Amino acid sequence: MSFSSDEVNFLVYRYLQESGFQHSAYTFGIESHISQSNINGALVPPAALLSIIQKGLQYTEAEISVGDDGSERPMESLSLIDAVMPDVVASRQQQLQNNQKPQVVKTEPTNSNGDEPMHSYRREEETGVEIPASKSTVLRGHESEVFICAWNPTTDLLASGSGDSTARIWNMNDNSSSPTQLVLRHCIQKGGTEVPSNKDVTSLDWNCDGTLLATGSYDGYARIWTTDGRLASTLGQHKGPIFALKWNKKGNYILSAGVDKTTIIWDASTGQCTQQFAFHSAPALDVDWQSNVSFASCSTDQCIHVCKLGSDKPTKSFQGHTNEVNAIKWDPQGNLLASCSDDMTLKIWSMKQDTCVHDLQAHNKEIYTIKWSPTGPGTNNPNMNLILASASFDSTVRLWDVERGLCIHTLTKHTEPVYSVAFSPDGKYLASGSFDKCVHIWSTQSGQLLHSYKGTGGIFEVCWNSRGDKVGASASDGSVFVLDLRK
Repeated sequence: MSFSSDEVNFLVYRYLQESGFQHSAYTFGIESHISQSNINGALVPPAALLSIIQKGLQYTEAEISVGDDGSERPMESLSLIDAVMPDVVASRQQQLQNNQKPQVVKTEPTNSNGDEPMHSYRREEETGVEIPASKSTVLRGHESEVFICAWNPTTDLLASGSGDSTARIWNMNDNSSSPTQLVLRHCIQKGGTEVPSNKDVTSLDWNCDGTLLATGSYDGYARIWTTDGRLASTLGQHKGPIFALKWNKKGNYILSAGVDKTTIIWDASTGQCTQQFAFHSAPALDVDWQSNVSFASCSTDQCIHVCKLGSDKPTKSFQGHTNEVNAIKWDPQGNLLASCSDDMTLKIWSMKQDTCVHDLQAHNKEIYTIKWSPTGPGTNNPNMNLILASASFDSTVRLWDVERGLCIHTLTKHTEPVYSVAFSPDGKYLASGSFDKCVHIWSTQSGQLLHSYKGTGGIFEVCWNSRGDKVGASASDGSVFVLDLRK
């Protein structure tokens, strides 16, 4: 048996990614030169490190419990820490030899969070809601994890971004079982020639009329592509990975956030940096436009800044989170700003006051992302109440009545961290995607689980098409799939 430090480092890197420690994974990946290893990440299954540790733990237990005559003696399961302590192992062996049989305790292996069974998934056939395979189209082509996906706002083109340093545009308009794909290769200049960047595509966003796709990458560049896969512009100003990227509604500016602690507004027509904002003291994790010229940004520095094009200081700063702020979202009217954090809280802010309007505490692990419903005043669904969805590593999704500051539904069918939530265009349904490989479709009114589909990899992202009859999802095993929800 032999293994290299490169192999160990890669498994640790993947464990950090899968557990949601994206920034720790980035730092570890740089220091251990992951990108220079020759390991094909697409072939390594999710939870590989945990799986091999689990087998090692079982082997250690077998060494203790199997007697010299081959008979197996019942024993209390070892914890992982006990198994690496020679004194504990020797003591257990001595106990069994003396026929001091401790109580047998049956335990299940733990997942990457350390406290939930890995194999506790209950098949959704029990509830009669499973989406049949005939209603799903699996899109293969990516060679590594697919972190993001997004539908074109005007037509059924689905964009996806992956760790294989490509984005892809899948044409789902003709409902073919083998849709065409355009491969958008992210290359950098090296020695006068173009070579693959070998960096993750971390973010992507379509402009409002669906004519252009913007992508952000760990190689530090943002890029603008046409719908036929042509590279229109390369935006270079960040010094390090880009974590988030958004078009404004007008479509004349792109906003990006980077590990270099800055946010940048780009002129989409020229590809030039219009203004760079350096107000954060640590990596900027997310950005969201409030209007066509103002936006909010959040960071691992626990702060939120509201900035405006042309202003050399924030128009407002919000402090109150006690850990890094993972995501921020303005409500449809741009009045309230929601934020979620590793401090397990969800906070609602208003430009009219310095302290938060609501401090919503119900999740018991980190909150990874949040989404507002497309409902209420100023939306296409003005007669429905505005609600907010939050997705957490505690395996739950919560729906909030923000006006009252109350949780109205807790959605509990997932068994692993939930990375993504998305509302249907009419606001009646919510899709959620988790590392339990499941996409669930819920009623936002009743909180009832309506449809369920289990894919082949942990789900990083879910999204609805503009008509609300298809859900796209991207996964850790390199797959992208589309669920057709038409009757």
